Amino acid sequence: MNLLASEIIEHFYMFMWPMIRISAFLLAAPFFSIRAVSVRIRILLAFLLTWMVYPLTDWPLIDPTSAEGLKAVFYQVFVGVLMGILLQIVNAALIIGGQAVSASMGLSMANMVDPSMGNVPVIAQFFVICSTLIFLGLGGHVLVISLLLESFELLPINSALNLQGLLKLTIEWSAMMFLGAILIGLPLMASLLFINIGLGVITRTAPALNIFAVGFPAMILAGIVLLSLSMTSIGYRIQWLWQESFEIIGQALGIR
Repeated sequence: MNLLASEIIEHFYMFMWPMIRISAFLLAAPFFSIRAVSVRIRILLAFLLTWMVYPLTDWPLIDPTSAEGLKAVFYQVFVGVLMGILLQIVNAALIIGGQAVSASMGLSMANMVDPSMGNVPVIAQFFVICSTLIFLGLGGHVLVISLLLESFELLPINSALNLQGLLKLTIEWSAMMFLGAILIGLPLMASLLFINIGLGVITRTAPALNIFAVGFPAMILAGIVLLSLSMTSIGYRIQWLWQESFEIIGQALGIR
């Protein structure tokens, strides 16, 4: 079978549109955008997903160098990055909650000497690892890829996007960063606050007691014990956050 150069260019142009959206999503989505997933793996995964979805629908033939093509490129990048950002808000909530819990436990100093993670607190790193395991345990990677492939039917390549509605939904969903952080960190913070009050009463009762020698180890030990006791409820809240993020992505794909 002989292929003309014009046919190869046409197939390349049609193959490029789903590739752009999938690549933008893998660049911004959690788990797929971590350092362990290298650029080569992401490119290969994007190519494989595009190869799978390419025969399933008819793709428009648009010249990417034209004004219409540049607009389509912007729309595909916007949709892919938007889906990734909607998922990243869950990780942001875990980092904020972990930072609050670390500060209450007295572990804020630990992130100042951590060369690997920078300013991410220790408890936040633990929450993110647990969240990744829960995400994979729920089959979140399969659900996210399914939503990504379904987006080509709900938001076709050459369709107009309701940018105002999508941005409004993203801003409303971004409030979940603080709500999720409160749901995860507030029980631990409240318990540690009462322990701090007790240590303050002990210090006023026995002024000779060195609060720095007793208070810091007591707070860290109490925080670890409380964290281990509350991991079941924290796991359920993380699972609820992921489920809500999947529903939000479905709502975003339904906005016309």
